[in-house]
Amino acid sequence: MPGIRETRRLPYSAEQMFDLVADVARYGEFLPWVIATRVRSNSDTEMVADMVVGFKAIRESFTSRVTKERPRVIKVHYVDGPLSDLDNVWTFREIDAHTCEIDFLVEFTFRNRLFEKIAGQYFDKAFRKMVEAFENRAAELYGKSNSSAQSVA
Repeated sequence: MPGIRETRRLPYSAEQMFDLVADVARYGEFLPWVIATRVRSNSDTEMVADMVVGFKAIRESFTSRVTKERPRVIKVHYVDGPLSDLDNVWTFREIDAHTCEIDFLVEFTFRNRLFEKIAGQYFDKAFRKMVEAFENRAAELYGKSNSSAQSVA
């Protein structure tokens, strides 16, 4: 299954970043291509949510099951939609009270292998744009810090 991973050190607590990522209902406010979200059920440990994404005339709906292990891990498992599979994992590691390291992994499989090959060429750019949107949202919600986000090798 093709995938992409990004690790970033951010000037926010793991708890803050966990809360931002877990707030699926607000994704339409800041994530590119997210048109709408609907949270079907939500508890401290699990959520089921629908998301509508779109670009130009294309619109697709996805359903995902989200497991939450506060404040360390959020796992998103694809339940239904146009892909064959789509999973992602967010891991939050506290560095100190005001800094955390985030590891974000996305793996996907399209139903059509040719489309997977074509879309895979653009997925990296789209993924980076989404990571940037989460960073910008954190700055908007929690304020900007003197230190900046860093990629971690």
